[in-house]
Amino acid sequence: QVQLVESGGDLVQPGGSLRLSCAASGSSFSVYAMGWYRQAPGKEREFVADISWSGSIRYYGDSVKGRFTITRDNTKATVYLQMDSLKPEDTAVYYCNGRFLVTMPSGSASTFWGQGTQVTVSS
Repeated sequence: QVQLVESGGDLVQPGGSLRLSCAASGSSFSVYAMGWYRQAPGKEREFVADISWSGSIRYYGDSVKGRFTITRDNTKATVYLQMDSLKPEDTAVYYCNGRFLVTMPSGSASTFWGQGTQVTVSS
């Protein structure tokens, strides 16, 4: 079992910046990849970014390219989302997710989700 805990969501003005963090914890696991989705009121959940652990390969959703940067700390099983030039359209609940190899009690590849953190961009 892996638990994901997000932090860093806040209220910011347009053009401002935030950094979100997501830390994975559990008894025994390895990370394949971690990333972020978001869901705004009245809209479907949208892919934001993810990053692989093996080669740090990164992907971004079209709406955030050039403004958001995803990074990871492999020693902490933590992923970060640096959000710059924030727009009101970025307002959403941001969810961390990850794909993990859970070695205890048995080896299996599974996807886990965090509970989300609210980001509000408004003047």
